[in-house]
Amino acid sequence: MGALKARARRARITAIGLLLACGAGALDIAHAAPTAAEVEAVFLFNFSEFVDWPPQVFSDPRAPIVIGVLGSDPFGPALDDVVRGETVNGRALVVRRFEHVEELADCQILFISRSERARLQPILQAVKGRSVLTVSDLENFALEGGVIGFVLAENKIRLRINLQAARTAGLTLSSKLLRPAQIVGPGEN
Repeated sequence: MGALKARARRARITAIGLLLACGAGALDIAHAAPTAAEVEAVFLFNFSEFVDWPPQVFSDPRAPIVIGVLGSDPFGPALDDVVRGETVNGRALVVRRFEHVEELADCQILFISRSERARLQPILQAVKGRSVLTVSDLENFALEGGVIGFVLAENKIRLRINLQAARTAGLTLSSKLLRPAQIVGPGEN
């Protein structure tokens, strides 16, 4: 029964991933079985396929893509389940959890938890100049200097992307990621 349940969950996550890969910029979570955290976990995985990092970010050609979670983990096992056994461009994906920004070492995608709201600006300053894709579901995250913000609107998770923050981080975002997103920048409302 456990293997069947795991296969069903994996099929659901794969279906969500296909929706995202086909350009669905918003996913209706009211009618779908996954929780918002599960949907966000799939988005984090898919970002690894639609973002290019400068080659020097990785210590060697086989180094993994690290998805970090800073602060309280809203995903539970969902993020680990999504990336388990997955590779992107020959690189394995691994999930690491951090309590403090000072612990970050090799991290390409950093989800900043809501628990870090009070420390958001120091966190963004600490990763500035490093090729880290910062992501959060904090309100106005992209407007405050993060790269990708998750926004829940009308029971759908939408993306807000700050292109200037991505450029500053040395990241190249695919048009497949940009097309369905709302592009924002500092100073916009």
